[in-house]
Amino acid sequence: MIRTRIAAAALGLAGVLAASQANAESAGSSKAAAGAMAPKPCVDPWDFVTTNCLLTWKGITVYGTIDVGVGWQSHGAPFDPRSAVAASYLVQKQNRSPLWTLAPNALTNSAIGIKGIEPIGADFSVVFALDAGFDPYSLRLSDGPGSVAANMGVPQNQQTAFSDSSRAGQWYNGQGFVGVSSPTYGTLTVFRQNSLTLDAVLDYDPFGASYGFSPIGFQGITCGGGNTENCRHSTSLKYRLKVGQFRAAALWQFGGYAQNNASHGAYQFGVGADIPTWGKDVLSVDAIYSYVRDSVSLGLAPGSNDANGTPIPPFLPQTLTATISDNSAVMFVAKYTTGALKLYAGYEHIRYMAPSNPQTAFTDISGDFVCEGCAAFNNTNINNAAFGVNGLGNRTMQIMWLGTKYAVTEDLDVIAAYYHYIQNSFFGTAAGGPAPCFSAARAQCAGTFDAISAAVDWRFAPKWDTYAGIMFTQVNGGLASGFLQHNNIAPTVGLRFRF
Repeated sequence: MIRTRIAAAALGLAGVLAASQANAESAGSSKAAAGAMAPKPCVDPWDFVTTNCLLTWKGITVYGTIDVGVGWQSHGAPFDPRSAVAASYLVQKQNRSPLWTLAPNALTNSAIGIKGIEPIGADFSVVFALDAGFDPYSLRLSDGPGSVAANMGVPQNQQTAFSDSSRAGQWYNGQGFVGVSSPTYGTLTVFRQNSLTLDAVLDYDPFGASYGFSPIGFQGITCGGGNTENCRHSTSLKYRLKVGQFRAAALWQFGGYAQNNASHGAYQFGVGADIPTWGKDVLSVDAIYSYVRDSVSLGLAPGSNDANGTPIPPFLPQTLTATISDNSAVMFVAKYTTGALKLYAGYEHIRYMAPSNPQTAFTDISGDFVCEGCAAFNNTNINNAAFGVNGLGNRTMQIMWLGTKYAVTEDLDVIAAYYHYIQNSFFGTAAGGPAPCFSAARAQCAGTFDAISAAVDWRFAPKWDTYAGIMFTQVNGGLASGFLQHNNIAPTVGLRFRF
């Protein structure tokens, strides 16, 4: 496991990287005009803290965000600085009791990065970006899989707020890409990049993939097309093109596990448009298709449950388990902007199938060795049989959301959203094929998840804002199997510095 500490405290929102790709066309063709409109470079530390100046030198900009806060949880788990989310804002299997907790990265993941756009002739520019997320309290690089592995063998009622993630302790755990951009021919980038579905969640979730107020930001099922580790691909090609009000995009992951990916291959296609309606109103829509081969999801195998799905003491064994599957997904998202009001809606249908190539041993993106049938000596296991073959026992997950953001003033936003998940009743080849069910007795039963959240965000200075909000989450049926508690109320207040 990577347990690296970083000595700098700063952050870059993952969506900034996506925006640098999507907007590179306009920035590359008119260097003088862009320079005139851009914030000025910082001249001293006070200027850096109090104005919107940039840390720029010879075309390279250092950027980031620090997001710190505190919160209370009605059914929580202790703070874990290894995890990207750090606090269990969302109800999880290990959540159990009321507690006050440090609440970092609630509105935005803390990270630090560099980026640049440099014209190279005609209307072409070189674009690049690199960033890493971290916990602002401990300065550890975000390592979701490492946080899961650290809780192996720990009784469920003593576990911390671990959570799987595509951020796995790498020094490039956000994005790390380079490419060429043109306003005519689009933008082509290579290496570690956001999935198209992560870009969509950042743009079409009213909370912008927030950990503290958005389950589709906290979990990553949506942005990964089924599994959170696929929200980012370390070896990939990504192409974006915009023609008038229309746009298209494609992504291809060409590497496998050995290249720090969480699958043996993936591809995505997306189309969208920004459609003027009445006056200055705009309707934005996007549709994305995803397919991921031999996708990995890390978790801890539950101990024995009673008839209601509640774990029976001593809540063991807790084995690190990698579930392997082929996943396909279709996402539809929309956003309507009218004056100070923005309305959001999204839907994703995900199908989990048997893996194309069942695995026997591999090293995950956090550096942990996982093998099938070897739990006896290293407490790990691979599950290739969680889902059926030829449509038998395939799992489907439907995720939908509605939300709104209203700018009360230029510097004050009010945000609210509702999220709903639906899981079908399914069984894998290892489960023996019982009749359909809707209960918490088994994870294969049909189930639902609901979340309601609201927050106020006040930008009181050029680089500073403070926020306060609350999220309620609840699980039912098969999605509640193995949970100690079935709901959580998590109010959070925080302070964010972006540069």
